[in-house]
Amino acid sequence: MAENSSCCTPEGSCHSGSTDVQVGAVTTTYKVTGMTCGHCEGAVSAEIGEIAGVSAVQAVAATGLVTVTSQAPLDEEAVRAAVDEAGYELVGQAA
Repeated sequence: MAENSSCCTPEGSCHSGSTDVQVGAVTTTYKVTGMTCGHCEGAVSAEIGEIAGVSAVQAVAATGLVTVTSQAPLDEEAVRAAVDEAGYELVGQAA
């Protein structure tokens, strides 16, 4: 097989127009207290993931940090309500 006959791009992607990179996406990191395990991470991620415009959530109990990718900046009160619904406390945006 010829070297250039691969469908993969030089970056290693096998798909053109990859959806992994979101143009115009906003990433915000929040500090949440009370998370101690994977279940906690899942609960916080699920609630925040239901906010309109959120495309990805990564919660890490060990650090208390929750990274949220969204189409536009989120209303912090909406994030606070989601974290509260999950049973945890939003401290605010991480520095």
